[in-house]
Amino acid sequence: MMTNKTRRSFTDDFKREAVSLLVSSGRPLIQVAAGLGIQPSMLRSWRGPADGVARPSSESSLPASKMVPSADQLEIRRLRRELEHAQMERDILKNYRGPAIRLRG
Repeated sequence: MMTNKTRRSFTDDFKREAVSLLVSSGRPLIQVAAGLGIQPSMLRSWRGPADGVARPSSESSLPASKMVPSADQLEIRRLRRELEHAQMERDILKNYRGPAIRLRG
């Protein structure tokens, strides 16, 4: 049995937004890709060409490992991690039903 799977195509706007989300969120590539419903390899390949374009020309000569994030960027990353943690706790507590108590009658 053969199934005909159609190949999905994505617009350039979608690709730019996906890469932008990856860069701005600070979340792992795999997690962002799963949230968008795409394969991590797709997002990785879209990110590749966009890396050089997204940086200002003054930073493009520096290797990525030498670029130091500003204090504001570090604070934003910390706050995003804290928000993600709080949302995860909220979701866990929202789904908590409490201990099952059976009353004998």
